[in-house]
Amino acid sequence: MKLSLAIVAFALAIPTLNFAQELTAASTEQQYPNTFSSGSANVSKFTKESKRFNDWSVSAGVGVPLVQSADLTSIKNGNGKNLFGYSMYLSIDKAITHAFGLKLQYDKGETRQGWFNTKDAAPSDASLYQRVGARTQYDAISILGDLNISNLLRRVDNKSPYRWALHGYAGVGSLAYRAYQKDEKGQRLATEVKPFNLKNLFAQTGAGLKYKVNNRLDLETRLMYVMTSTDQFDGGGEQYSYINKREDQVSDNFFNATVGVTLNLGRHESHLMWHDPLQEIYWKLDVLAEKNQDIEVCKKGDLDNDGVCDDWDRELNTPAGARVDGAGVALDTDLDGVIDLHDQCVTVPGTVENNGCPSGPVADAGTVKEEETKLDGIEFDFNSDRILPNNTPILNNAVNYINSSNGVYTVIGATDTKGTDEYNQKLSERRANSVKNYLIKNGVGKEKITAVGRGEKDLKYPECEPAEKCPEWKNRANRRVYFEAK
Repeated sequence: MKLSLAIVAFALAIPTLNFAQELTAASTEQQYPNTFSSGSANVSKFTKESKRFNDWSVSAGVGVPLVQSADLTSIKNGNGKNLFGYSMYLSIDKAITHAFGLKLQYDKGETRQGWFNTKDAAPSDASLYQRVGARTQYDAISILGDLNISNLLRRVDNKSPYRWALHGYAGVGSLAYRAYQKDEKGQRLATEVKPFNLKNLFAQTGAGLKYKVNNRLDLETRLMYVMTSTDQFDGGGEQYSYINKREDQVSDNFFNATVGVTLNLGRHESHLMWHDPLQEIYWKLDVLAEKNQDIEVCKKGDLDNDGVCDDWDRELNTPAGARVDGAGVALDTDLDGVIDLHDQCVTVPGTVENNGCPSGPVADAGTVKEEETKLDGIEFDFNSDRILPNNTPILNNAVNYINSSNGVYTVIGATDTKGTDEYNQKLSERRANSVKNYLIKNGVGKEKITAVGRGEKDLKYPECEPAEKCPEWKNRANRRVYFEAK
């Protein structure tokens, strides 16, 4: 048994030393996705070579084993009682992919079974009715496969934080144990199996539910079923003919219910097992938007940086800051030949010579102020506060405009009319803060910008109440962030 403990200690030392080395290294990398990130994180795609995720961890836990299938059982014994033992486990864990990993696990515990608890005195009629109490002290080392069922079955992008994950486990190992019997004559050793006896292999399988506390710590509850491949684990067996057997057994099996913790090792922000691969397309676009990394999203590039790849961009020279449609063509809302970026009367048709405004007096509702022209038009996907890639030219333009002006500005978030008032209010606040944080991150002074949310009370198209009355392009226009000068 000392040898088994030494091997476990040595195995645990390997990732621990690796963790210590990584912590001492200087890190200038960006943040990467985890349970608390959505598609708006500035992250890049995982590859095995990039090692951008932690993939080592250490787990430990305690539990209660109950012998269920044996001559002597823990569950509902002859006295109608349950006999509870104790157990513990310690493992080092290696994630191979986001959905599969391996565990080298050491288990230790004691099961209690039979007609009475061996800590208690034997009943006076124990010999008369051939009844004994038993307990088994065991040690085991096994290799377990760890299947992240939640990630394996994920079929849609999870754009909101998630903290729960269902795992499945199965594996084999070597079992060592000492089984004791007790009757009115006292306690005696019934069976002993030395460590690393290949004739005493065992298997275990089960499931666990993990909860993400933070980037380093997970909590988990497991229910495992252990199959021993021996008829003597419970302290019984064919050689003990005086035991009142309940059934003929080839294998004594038991349940092991545990609670434990997992410590994720490494210098990165997130562990691979909490990585959602279906978000990678969103992360690629975010990286392109931030231009902090060189990632090939478009085969032929994006010459005008409008967020539309040149492969299908119908207008390769879109001016910087112009909003575009899906084909990369600059938007012209009033169809007067002046794109919205340069149109001082965005919603009223005008002439090129008059900067998009009609000749003569124009109603105030048709004209817009310079700051609205420069800073308006940041839209969002439904139920999302993620900054879209085609918004970044507008925001970069806003950074330059705000920094060059003496004004103070309010970032105003708005939504469409889908959903409840309370939810839309919170969503609009998240959208406004998302834009505010982008501007501050890119050089705008905190004192020059504030953020407020107005929910669905500030519709660009008021007729879209309810939302079903309007086409999607109008509802999308209502899901926006714009600026007001104070």
